Amino acid sequence: MTTNADEPQTRPRRRTPAGAAVLRPDVTEAIRAAVFEELAAVGYARMSIEGIARRAGVGKTAVYRRWRSKLHLVLDVVSALAVQGLPVPDTGSLEGDLRLLYEFTSRALRHPVASQIIPDLQAEAARNPEIAEAMQKALREGQEGVASKIVVAAAQRGEVNGDLDEDLALDLISGPLYWRSVVIRSPKLPKGYLGALARATAEAIKAL
Repeated sequence: MTTNADEPQTRPRRRTPAGAAVLRPDVTEAIRAAVFEELAAVGYARMSIEGIARRAGVGKTAVYRRWRSKLHLVLDVVSALAVQGLPVPDTGSLEGDLRLLYEFTSRALRHPVASQIIPDLQAEAARNPEIAEAMQKALREGQEGVASKIVVAAAQRGEVNGDLDEDLALDLISGPLYWRSVVIRSPKLPKGYLGALARATAEAIKAL
């Protein structure tokens, strides 16, 4: 009789091939969720495998079977954000697409967990190149990936020059909201801010 990698079995099962670990997906997702909660509660420096396991309702061995350290666990969770991504707006206009993108992003950045985790990981990224690389990848493949598609769609509609500097356009799109929400951590955006930002950014990109 073999045992499940996460908990004892109560009935005989077919023998698992030697060296193969049976990792339950629901346990893996519980651990990932616990990482976000633990990061928000105590920060990366004070976060521990013990604390994560306790929040997830599993033993430490269940965590170590999947990740060999808290660094690798956090890197995996941060990198997974890039896979989830943001929905790509399709309103038929550059300004409309930017407005929706800003609404999606603003809601995500204002989430209580995200507002605690992102500044802490930024601080750690300054000291740890692996975390810095994972965060850059998540941002690049997340919001910047969506922003790039918005610019391409605008070019196809003839709203912007087809040979514009795409890197500069992406900086114009991503910079202002990220600065206000993450860097200076403004608790509340002024009324009409997202609409005004979308209009100003659209006009700036059209001028490139």
